[in-house]
Amino acid sequence: MKCIVLDIGETLVRDDRYWALWADWLAIPRHTVSALVGAVVAQGRDNADALRLLRPDIDIGAEYRAREAAGRGEYLDETDLYDDVRPALAALRELGVRVVIAGNQTVKAAKLLRYLNLPADFVATSGEWGCAKPSGEFFARVLETAAGAAPWEIVYVGDHPANDTLAASAAGLRAAHLRRGPWGHLWADEPMVVEAADWVIDSLYDLIDIVKQHQMV
Repeated sequence: MKCIVLDIGETLVRDDRYWALWADWLAIPRHTVSALVGAVVAQGRDNADALRLLRPDIDIGAEYRAREAAGRGEYLDETDLYDDVRPALAALRELGVRVVIAGNQTVKAAKLLRYLNLPADFVATSGEWGCAKPSGEFFARVLETAAGAAPWEIVYVGDHPANDTLAASAAGLRAAHLRRGPWGHLWADEPMVVEAADWVIDSLYDLIDIVKQHQMV
């Protein structure tokens, strides 16, 4: 096992602020937005459908740009990280594993993540690559970041069944489904996830034990 690649939203970063900022921008109560996000997750739909339920005619890209122009745009800081992120990623690097962060996020999100100076060897987002999960093109780019590691020597870690676990497995990578966030919790025990995932984990700390076990073989 030579490379661990991590999703971003609800793997490294909590989505609380993301949805709260959208709620405030649209002048919708935060609990309403949260409830609709939960509803679309339960239906297996895209998260953005929560916004479309609120505003059927919404142009999400245009609204995103308007938020940025108004100074109320995307933002990340240390408080958005899950508590296990820094120590777990640092421990993985100490074990000699290449740590990559790659997920479906904007170009700005990539800049914000780099500013946080996480213990990772490489950071990229779908916005930078021009392709997104669950496409094969995205996972081909993931392979390029792995510094020569073969697909079976790479573990992709994420919370989303279709975008992360199933897509990584289909690309020939090993997959760790993280029981975190609404997608991660709700879908962790689904047969399709259990079958596709090499591991179902509750914390990024679990990756440390997984790597150590493979190093002993």
